[in-house]
Amino acid sequence: MEFKFKQFTVNQDRCAMKIGTDAVLLGSWTPLINNPYAILDIGAGTGVLALMLAQRSSAEQIDAIEIDDDAFEQATENFEASPWNDRLFCFHAGLDEFMEEPEDEYDLIISNPPFYTEDHKTSNTKRDLARFEDALPFEDLIEAADLLLSENGVFSIIIPYKEENRFLTLAASFELYPLQITRVKGTPTTEIKRSLLAFSRIQQTPLIDELTIEISRHEYTLEYINLTQDFYLKM
Repeated sequence: MEFKFKQFTVNQDRCAMKIGTDAVLLGSWTPLINNPYAILDIGAGTGVLALMLAQRSSAEQIDAIEIDDDAFEQATENFEASPWNDRLFCFHAGLDEFMEEPEDEYDLIISNPPFYTEDHKTSNTKRDLARFEDALPFEDLIEAADLLLSENGVFSIIIPYKEENRFLTLAASFELYPLQITRVKGTPTTEIKRSLLAFSRIQQTPLIDELTIEISRHEYTLEYINLTQDFYLKM
């Protein structure tokens, strides 16, 4: 089970959460305005976000953390097989453990966190762990961003749109303020489903816009094509 992008391939047979639109959106959209030197991906999964940022940026140090054994091994293998293996490193750790002795500050922190907060857990514990917010609560993520982000750093995340206000309020309590907000919907007539959020330590008026993925089934909008064409083979 491999997912081929234009410049790298991701194996995902041992990861509970497969590569989906959310990850590709976040990896393509995340602003690199501060030209980051050091990047951290929290909850690496397959490692796809770190790989996308290795392709998009000139960051010298791209770290990822992953708690699940299989996902950690797979992310590490995907990193080693990539053209940027000298810049990528995966830590086998949980976020709390990683925060106990922070070595570095990061100019960009990115996360595609688990966020099914409704009570529909399945019998597949691994998949649930990857999907459910109690494995990586928003509060913990924001606290980590606050601790590990450099002075001019950017924290970038994708969450369900219905959680946007709660997340913005939580972030503000750590003095992290939105820099850019993009609300995503599947088609022109469907409801907004996701919020792409980028934060910094500077209070400002955020750039707010909307992104629609498809005009109709498999007919992508120009804005979505422009955003993702450096990655998807068929774009």
